[in-house]
Amino acid sequence: MASDGRRLLGGVMIPLVTPMSEPGVPSADAAKGLLQALAAAGARSLMLFGSNGEGPLLPVSALAGFATGVAAQWRELTGGPVLCNVTAAGTAEALERAAAVAQARPDALVLSPPIYFRHRDDEVTAHYEALAGLGVPVVAYNAPRYSNPLGPALIDRLVGMPHVIGIKDSSGDLDLMRHIVSAAGRRSDFGVSQGAETQLLAALRLGADGIVPGIANLAPGPAVELVAAHESGRDGDAEEAQRLLDRLLALHSVRPGVPAIKALLDERGLCPPYVAAPLVPCTEAERRDLITLLTGDEAQLLPLTPRR
Repeated sequence: MASDGRRLLGGVMIPLVTPMSEPGVPSADAAKGLLQALAAAGARSLMLFGSNGEGPLLPVSALAGFATGVAAQWRELTGGPVLCNVTAAGTAEALERAAAVAQARPDALVLSPPIYFRHRDDEVTAHYEALAGLGVPVVAYNAPRYSNPLGPALIDRLVGMPHVIGIKDSSGDLDLMRHIVSAAGRRSDFGVSQGAETQLLAALRLGADGIVPGIANLAPGPAVELVAAHESGRDGDAEEAQRLLDRLLALHSVRPGVPAIKALLDERGLCPPYVAAPLVPCTEAERRDLITLLTGDEAQLLPLTPRR
């Protein structure tokens, strides 16, 4: 099970949207054009079934085929890692989700603390310990907007678990990111990634290994440039890439979340607009407003692709 979390979480990871053949039905075939475009733009790894992937809205029965098909395509295109998020309200369902994606041979499982109920630290600790025997590394995912938060004490416990090989933090709290980077320094194989999109460069400067921006589903180029510029010491270029991504994030002022990203990908011929209930697709008025808002930034987006 040994894995290098720093390598796994380095660079730009795409928290992939879940293309669907109809509302609520994931389709690896419908993902083909998007995967090809992301690979061509320089993305190196994927995370499936996160918040951008509508994971918590998808039943366990919908996971296996999509994960297997997408993982096979991505490995053929890039040879890069594929991680599967198995976050759930309880430990039993998290284990069911892990079993469902096992045939995709994920490079790691991604797990947030339990969602819905508030839990004590010892309960959250037990939740992570329950995945120790699966033979697949685990990346902890701190997403306090959706789940129990990971504070410094829990982070220290996670770094002490051999099967946990990294943390993705989406809190946007840079003081917490400093603690995560410091704690991760106790292990040479423990990776750190930043999911808070307005703090990507700030986290890299603090010592994070990589970034996981949802906006990179639509605009991977600036995210790839941000990492490359930071790593080569081109600070001005890195700052410009962050500003560009910040500007693109204004699309969420028209329609927050996944429906907006999918609507724009649909306009580019890369992903159907279907979403999982109770989400609903963007209205035609919202689509027009999104297109108008991004006028002038088209060069930063994935290229238009002829519809199949």
